[in-house]
Amino acid sequence: MDFPPLDFSRVRTGPVAERAHKVDADMLARPVEPTPGATDVLDSLPDVLAARALRRLAGRVVAAQRGGCPVLLGFGGHVIKTGLAPLIIDLMQRGLVSALATNGSGAIHDFELAAVGHSSEDVGPGLERGEWGMVAETAAALNGAAKAAAAKGEGLGATLGRAIVEQDLPGAGTSLLATAHKLGLPATVHVALGTDTVHMHADADGAAIGAASMHDFRRLAAVVARLSGGVYLNLGSAVILPEVFVKALNVARNLGHEVTGFTTANLDMLRHYRPRVNVLERPGGEAIELTGHHEINLPLLRWAVLRTLSEGSS
Repeated sequence: MDFPPLDFSRVRTGPVAERAHKVDADMLARPVEPTPGATDVLDSLPDVLAARALRRLAGRVVAAQRGGCPVLLGFGGHVIKTGLAPLIIDLMQRGLVSALATNGSGAIHDFELAAVGHSSEDVGPGLERGEWGMVAETAAALNGAAKAAAAKGEGLGATLGRAIVEQDLPGAGTSLLATAHKLGLPATVHVALGTDTVHMHADADGAAIGAASMHDFRRLAAVVARLSGGVYLNLGSAVILPEVFVKALNVARNLGHEVTGFTTANLDMLRHYRPRVNVLERPGGEAIELTGHHEINLPLLRWAVLRTLSEGSS
């Protein structure tokens, strides 16, 4: 029995305005300062287990920043969907996050919030009708960025971030990729073909996506090559980014970079195999794990980081 590839040229698409979604821009977190009440909450935490790990991780992030070492944040799409982009942007602007890495899902949700102010499609109903992920605007932007990046020999993250800024999209201020472009920070996108909704569209070019993502992998490896004394935060990616990170670390060491004395941290709702072995165990640095909801743990970590930073400067 033969199975010739499906012809995607006839797929049915629709406008994003007609799509049901679950996340709006007005639901996003607000980067408030850690007031005395907030610091009281931090002080009330016991010095055991996860609370101790939270304080230790905050200390490592601040130490890296003060030492001029990278703090690399890898994040999956759910980090965007749980409204945390404004908090990460605040850390980037303070010099407490110096590089970003995400997967295709993260790039999609980052773009959609910037472009139309909402994201996170209700999958079930659309999947029954074959309409899930068939938004024309998102596919045109992501697949167009991949082609532009490949043509220029650039990465997908930098190209998409620049496009969000140059097009002056209404929600560009909540975009991590756009913020990285404005601040001149590395932002890389690591795509696995067939895993993202935009790959179902006729304008998806596997060669262009691959070239743009490969460029970003090499750029990420350059960041990891300088990770000594720094921190890698794996936030909400169970497979793609743990695999990408450990390969970037290996190739950096293969090329003669002695990457030691760094900290790796995994923050997720569940404990998964790949983050445990590829982020926490195999790299050889200090390992910290915080298990819990992103929308609770990251605001607490940000407060703890800012508290630690202020203590050292007072």
